[in-house]
Amino acid sequence: MEARARYRRILLKISGEALMGPAAFGIDPDTLNRFASEVADVQRLGVEVALVVGGGNIFRGVSGASLGMERASADYMGMLATVLNALALQNRLEQSGVHTRVLSAIELQALAEPYIRRRATRHLEKGRVVIFAAGTGNPYFTTDTAAALRAMEIGAEVILKATKVDGVYDRDPMQDKSAVRFDRLTYLDVLNKDLRVMDSTAISLCRDNRLPIVVFNLTVPGNIRRVVLGENVGTRVEENV
Repeated sequence: MEARARYRRILLKISGEALMGPAAFGIDPDTLNRFASEVADVQRLGVEVALVVGGGNIFRGVSGASLGMERASADYMGMLATVLNALALQNRLEQSGVHTRVLSAIELQALAEPYIRRRATRHLEKGRVVIFAAGTGNPYFTTDTAAALRAMEIGAEVILKATKVDGVYDRDPMQDKSAVRFDRLTYLDVLNKDLRVMDSTAISLCRDNRLPIVVFNLTVPGNIRRVVLGENVGTRVEENV
């Protein structure tokens, strides 16, 4: 029997660090290829896919500010790093036969279309993967907040937050092997326990609009498809548990 997707339209948030794979900087070709293949697989289920990608594998605005740069300038540099990642993803997806559009919150006429909400939704309706680049276009806002904002603007049914761990823990599982993983959480749980699923602005936006978040491990092949099919993967954050 043909698999049936739980969601019609999703927003997938991927960190720039996830594209590094085993490397310490930049984009790992094997990781990029696998990710593009999984996105293509999900789209074949009839799911409309939008992406927000971070830029931490190239430059992080917060890190630049900590080194003495003006925060706004550092954040704009971070936005440009997300554009590099978005273009790399677009190239690989289109090599896989997936029609893709990059929409940037900062005008970059030669590289990407400007972000216009109705244009984005029209691309999705036509079966194109849409990659949102340059965050919100404003300094002091993270790509997590951009993901929450864009998800609501395009009417996504869920945010899929791709990470390097298999869900949300009560403390860092990389540093403490006794850390406990949560299967489900409320938005208030995340805020009150400071669990850092996404930044507080993003969580508050999702809470106000009752937009669920699923946090899962991107490094496990096939996980994106499993989440889209509604399997119990990772941690789900929603209004009621």
